[in-house]
Amino acid sequence: MVDILPSPQNLVTDTWVSATWEAFLALVDLPEFEQARCYYDAGWMRIETMPIGFAHGRDNSLLASVVTLYGTLKNLPFLSITNGSFRKAGERECQPDLAFYIGSELPTIPRSNSPVDVNLFGPPTLAIEIASTTLSDDLGQKRLLYERLGVREYWVVNVETATVIAFEISNGGSRQIQISLVLPDLPLAVVEEALRRSQTEEDGAVNRWLIEQFR
Repeated sequence: MVDILPSPQNLVTDTWVSATWEAFLALVDLPEFEQARCYYDAGWMRIETMPIGFAHGRDNSLLASVVTLYGTLKNLPFLSITNGSFRKAGERECQPDLAFYIGSELPTIPRSNSPVDVNLFGPPTLAIEIASTTLSDDLGQKRLLYERLGVREYWVVNVETATVIAFEISNGGSRQIQISLVLPDLPLAVVEEALRRSQTEEDGAVNRWLIEQFR
């Protein structure tokens, strides 16, 4: 474990490094990492400072539209959080690109920019990572993090191939699925087709196509 707080100049970013929870908290509060994405899991932290490009942003917006449209048309109660932070103090923290609480009993989370306290409000039902350069990590260590955090479903979107790798999480483990369980009966193939369409069509056209699929 890291006993001495490394300086931002000496910190190895974009990879998992051994660190205490206290060192992690001290680093993520520094101004240098205000725009970074920060993860912590069982004695290891990862601070991502890689730039996010156009393709990442497009897929992020598309996935938000998919879940929002599906939840609305299917009368599913949900809360959506973009670039939020979820913290289980002393153990783990994550900052997925998208997160959703889904179901009849939604948490009442205070409006602030502090991390959501998972001990008080529970983990998000669905977490989504948009992987432009972090695919192996999103499928590896981050997947383990989300398993331990207790999310019910985890999606990894491969920007390069316009594909979605989705996992159901239960009993501390995960298995790949082709149809969402938290968005009942939503085939992941429909999400992938929407991703492909978004590469050549404008948003309104993609949304109208999605609405036809969801009716």
